[in-house]
Amino acid sequence: MASTATSSSAVSSDSSRAQTEARAAVQASLESAGSAYDAKYQRRATDLHSNARAISKQEDQLKKNAAALAKESDKWQKELDKATKGLNEFGDLQNWAEMMERDFLVLEETLRLVEGTEAVESASGGSRWR
Repeated sequence: MASTATSSSAVSSDSSRAQTEARAAVQASLESAGSAYDAKYQRRATDLHSNARAISKQEDQLKKNAAALAKESDKWQKELDKATKGLNEFGDLQNWAEMMERDFLVLEETLRLVEGTEAVESASGGSRWR
């Protein structure tokens, strides 16, 4: 019986060692597979952080450019307003000149009727100013 106990102890020891080696092999395999995924995700996380910093810098630059564009737009709007005002004044001047011309025509016709002379047509609208 002593030899059976020794052999059973040896088999148990071999079996225990085989289980330990098998566990170590499985753990090594899992760690290897896990580290491959871990490295891939670590690289992606690093890229994401790097890209976030680049986007943040671009946002800041875009804000500065938008502010400069708004300032330039305001400048051009003022120029446009000045030009529009000038055109309106020109239109007012033209309107004033047309009103003066009508008044002169009425005055001329009134003087003609008072003098009792016949109207003479000319290229300028019939004026007989001397």
